[in-house]
Amino acid sequence: MLPRPFSIYRADSVTGELDLLIEIKGKGTGLLAKTGTGAALELLGPLGKGFPVPPAGSLLVAGGAGIAPLAFLAASADVPRTLLYCAQTASRLVCPHADLDFPGLSIIEATDDGSRGEMGTAADLLLNRIEGAEAVFACGPRPMLAAVKEICLQAGIKAWFSLEERMACGIGACLGCAVATTGGYKRVCRDGPVFSAEEVIFDE
Repeated sequence: MLPRPFSIYRADSVTGELDLLIEIKGKGTGLLAKTGTGAALELLGPLGKGFPVPPAGSLLVAGGAGIAPLAFLAASADVPRTLLYCAQTASRLVCPHADLDFPGLSIIEATDDGSRGEMGTAADLLLNRIEGAEAVFACGPRPMLAAVKEICLQAGIKAWFSLEERMACGIGACLGCAVATTGGYKRVCRDGPVFSAEEVIFDE
């Protein structure tokens, strides 16, 4: 069975503990979710490149389980910044606000069906708040990221995306996580997972 890639959700530098946010999608994640206390697991990482530190006035856009790297990013700075946390329905907003209690962070939620927060998509939230933003940082499904890219390009706002791709080796040897970019195909595990928005090609 191949290993599974996960973003770091929380990290405690004192205890050395890492928290992962795992969405059960198949056999591998199902087995991980059933792992009991004290079990030994192999871990390789951290791998690749992460987000730059967000400047004051940044917008963090999370779609569903894409909240994991953005929760970690939100903890990296105490400047004023806003998290737009979006999902299809309320049950997909899995990150409790207690885990996002960071100085200077404002949280706005939205669901496609209006079951929690504002009614609308991540693109809807971003369109209403992009004016005056210093930068955008996003993680979520590819259609969401494609929409975010277009909004940021039109607004002239710099953006960075953490891409969610299946990985096999995790070190760039197998090319299983390659994505199209303006600089040719790049490996998400080694060249990413964070890329600038303008270099990622979504229409291939």
